[in-house]
Amino acid sequence: MTARALSRSDRSWLGQWFWTIDHVLLALVLVLIGIGLIAVAAASPAAAHRLARGGHELAPLHFFWRQLGWVAIGLPVLVGASLLPVATVRRLGLWGSAAGGAGLILVMLIGQSAHGGQRWLDLGGFQLQPSEFLKPFFVIATAQILALRFEDETLPALTISFATLVCVVALLVMQPDFGQTALICAVWLVMAFAAGMRARIAGAAALLGAGGLGIAYAAGGHIAKRIDTFIHGTGDRFQVEAALNCFKAGGLFGVGPGNGTVKMQLPEPATDYIFSVIGEEFGAVACIAVALLFAAVVVRALSRLMEEDRPFVLLAAAGLTVQFGLQAAINILVNVHLLPSKGMTLPFISHGGSSFVALCGGMGLLLALLRRNPYDKASPYRWDAVPA
Repeated sequence: MTARALSRSDRSWLGQWFWTIDHVLLALVLVLIGIGLIAVAAASPAAAHRLARGGHELAPLHFFWRQLGWVAIGLPVLVGASLLPVATVRRLGLWGSAAGGAGLILVMLIGQSAHGGQRWLDLGGFQLQPSEFLKPFFVIATAQILALRFEDETLPALTISFATLVCVVALLVMQPDFGQTALICAVWLVMAFAAGMRARIAGAAALLGAGGLGIAYAAGGHIAKRIDTFIHGTGDRFQVEAALNCFKAGGLFGVGPGNGTVKMQLPEPATDYIFSVIGEEFGAVACIAVALLFAAVVVRALSRLMEEDRPFVLLAAAGLTVQFGLQAAINILVNVHLLPSKGMTLPFISHGGSSFVALCGGMGLLLALLRRNPYDKASPYRWDAVPA
C-alpha cells in the first residue's frame, strides 16, 4: 500500500502508524540494516574460516544466511514495538526490566561460558544474552522513576533509580561484562543529569564509576590485560594489529567486495570487528559514511525531542538514543584502537541474534515514543497530547 492510498483521516492501525511514525528515522535504521547485511556477507567467509580452523566446517556465507533469519525476526519486532502507545511502553519497561534481571540471575546459575565470561543462556541451540534485552527496558524503567521528580521533588527518585542501577551493575560485574556495565552506567548518568541531578553529584557519580574501573584493573584478569595492551602496547596485540591492518589494506575505497584477505586474521570478523571488515573491503570513505549514518540517527532522534514536554517520554527517548549512539561509538573506537577492546557489537551491522533482535526492540520503542501527528487533533500522538 502506498503513501497516496493512506489518507490522514485513515483511522486504521496502519494509517495511524504511517502518519505518526518518524519516516526519516525509520529510513535511516533500514539503511543501517541493509548495510549490515552487506557487511556480514563480506565478513562471513572470514568467520567461517576461523571456525574451520577449530574443526567446525561451515559454508562461506553461513553467517550471512543466519543474519537474514535474524532480520526476518527483528523487523517485525521493530515495527510491532513502534505501534505501541506510550502507556504500554511504560508497562513494558517495568515487566521487561524484571524479566531481564531474572535472566541475569539465571545466567549466573545455569549460564554458558564463552570468551572469558558467563553471559548466555542455552535455549536449545540458541544462545540468549539477557543483558542485551535488559538494556532498553532498563532505560524505560529508569525514565519512569526519574520522571517522578517532575511530579514531586520530595520523592527520592534519584536514590531509587541509583539503587536499581547498583543491582544491575552487580549482576553484570559478576558475569563479568564490563562493557555493558560501562554503557548502562553512562546512559543512567546522562538520564539522571537530564532529570535534574546536580552537577557536583553527577561528577561524584562519574568519579565513582572511574573508581570501579580502577578496582577492576587492580584485580587483574582480562580487563587489566586489555587496558595494558591499549595504554602500554604490551601483551597480546593480535586483535589490535589485525584490525588496523584491515584499514591499512583498504585505503580510501577498499579492495572490493569479497576481495579482502587481511580480514581472515580478525578474531571476531562478523561481530566485534565487522567495522574493520568494512574498512578493508569498502574503504575509509565507507567507514566514514557508516559513522555519519549513526550520527544522523542520534541527531534526528534528539531533534524530535526539542518540543517534547512530557518528562517520561523525554527521558526515555533520550536514554534510548544515547544508548544506541554510545554503543556504536564504542565499537567504532575499539576498531580504530582509540578504546580498549570491549566485546560490543556495532548496532544493526554486526551479526548476532540477541543483540540484533534486542536492538530492533529498543529502536521500535524509541520510534513509538517519537510518534507525532500535529495535524490530527484526535490522535494520541499529537504535539499537545496529555502527558503520559
